[in-house]
Amino acid sequence: MFPKTKSDPVAATTPSFPSAGEPVRRTPGRAAPSIIAADVTLRGSIVSEGEIQVDGAIEGDVRCGNLTIGETGVVNGDVAGELITVKGRIVGSIRGRKVVLNATAKVEGDIMHAALSIDIGAVFEGHVKYAQDPLVSSSVPQLTLPQQAAAPQANVPPAATITNDIAPTEATPSV
Repeated sequence: MFPKTKSDPVAATTPSFPSAGEPVRRTPGRAAPSIIAADVTLRGSIVSEGEIQVDGAIEGDVRCGNLTIGETGVVNGDVAGELITVKGRIVGSIRGRKVVLNATAKVEGDIMHAALSIDIGAVFEGHVKYAQDPLVSSSVPQLTLPQQAAAPQANVPPAATITNDIAPTEATPSV
């Protein structure tokens, strides 16, 4: 009545891999974490929508989705993200919806958070402030680009010069 077919239990549990020449498909919207290795020192700011793991040193600000500072990791600058996990050292302010300081963490700076966890053994020197959404808080200064110098205006006499801080002055002829 029922055909006797035996299914291969090994084939059912073995993952399939793409064959040679077939492109590897990644889950959309989910990139691999960016890792700053222990032997790397980076100077400058980092902005990412994804996950960053720092085992080396960063001298600059970091803004990302999830940030993990490993036990050997050091950040000298401000950090911001959805989830900030600190096992290493941060010298600067932290803004995160969820901030976790593990037992090996050392933080010198202020923390603005929606949820905060500090393990026994963590070292923290600074102020803590709760904010419902710390990433868009108006009390945190935003980075602004420097303004360009204004172009000379048409109604200014040709002998006048304008700078950002000094009013127009008449040029005196040299004798």
